[in-house]
Amino acid sequence: MFKKIGPGVLVAAAFIGPGTITTCTLAGVDFGFALLWAMLLSVITTVVFQEMAARIGIITQEGLADSFRNELKRPWLRNLMILIVLSAIVIGNAAYEAGNIGGAVLGLEALMGGSPRSWYAWLIGGCAFVLLYVGSYKVLEKIFISLVMLMSISFVLAAVLTKPAIGDILAKLFIPSLPEDSLFTVVALIGTTVVPYNLFLHASLVSEKWKSAKDLKAVRWDTILSIGLGGIISMAIIITASANQELEVLNGLDLAKGLEPLYGQTARYFMGIGLFAAGITSAITAPLAAAYVAASCFNWKDGLKATKFRLVWAFILLVGVLSQSFQIRPIEIIKFAQVANGLLLPVICIFLLWVVNKTSLMGAYKNKRWQNAAGILLLLLIIVLGAKSIWSVIGNM
Repeated sequence: MFKKIGPGVLVAAAFIGPGTITTCTLAGVDFGFALLWAMLLSVITTVVFQEMAARIGIITQEGLADSFRNELKRPWLRNLMILIVLSAIVIGNAAYEAGNIGGAVLGLEALMGGSPRSWYAWLIGGCAFVLLYVGSYKVLEKIFISLVMLMSISFVLAAVLTKPAIGDILAKLFIPSLPEDSLFTVVALIGTTVVPYNLFLHASLVSEKWKSAKDLKAVRWDTILSIGLGGIISMAIIITASANQELEVLNGLDLAKGLEPLYGQTARYFMGIGLFAAGITSAITAPLAAAYVAASCFNWKDGLKATKFRLVWAFILLVGVLSQSFQIRPIEIIKFAQVANGLLLPVICIFLLWVVNKTSLMGAYKNKRWQNAAGILLLLLIIVLGAKSIWSVIGNM
């Protein structure tokens, strides 16, 4: 069964970036186990929509933007959709790439010790460049499986060593509660897990690995297992952080300071390995997703090794590296990306539900009633929470 694991691992690695680690850390420090239910809800929402995107990818053997473009018959609507998707994904991923590279740099600093070194960003960018330039899906898949397993061991072991109360964890996991001032954190947890560009990435990668509808069962297994594993990693971070509620946390690495009483200086290395793995995986998937979206929008059919495809991911990667080299703090750009993604996700999910119900496109593999009911219910939740998130970000700006 594990030989069938594939694109889902890249999706899981994409949402477990430095931003997710920091968000989960803050959730644990500020609210203990109380928001574990929000993480579980995020995982369920991600599985539901990613399965739809993956199903479209394997049945049509096209990217998600290809399906949107082909099904939208009115030119003005089709062009508007392409413009919105391309702008939000490419600009948003360029902004997030700064955080991805920064997280990997932070992990290296923890592992190597000493003062921060300016060339760490170029080293990480160079590694990401080589892996993307090779242009082999199988190579990327093997590397990502290894890195996700490394993250799993690092963060889950850290959670176990805090000796949490299992009864409390189960209670908070299945009984929702909203402590005072926790709503924005709930929105952040869902927002870092249900990511618009992952829908496009998943649909494209599925068509790289599988070519027949007979493999749909393997696609679903891969989606549930990989995203579920990503959710376990996120929950492990919340649990670990819950043991350090007196700690002032600015990023995931600060959590290591609070863990030192439990297992000494090795705490720094546990968190360093986890942060590095999270940063480097997201630093690869964000440019890759942007390139796939551009390829779908402009109908490029040349594959991963095409010059145009490589130029897109190289641009995203370069932005991330330069932001660290010149110590640019792209806070306002990242806020813009959050607003863009908050607006984009409901739109993409609406189109996703529309396309996956098209008999002419999906045939017998279109959504069943229960899938539509689950999708619509979760979509309404995303719209409400997204609106609150956008309002909060605009207010802060």
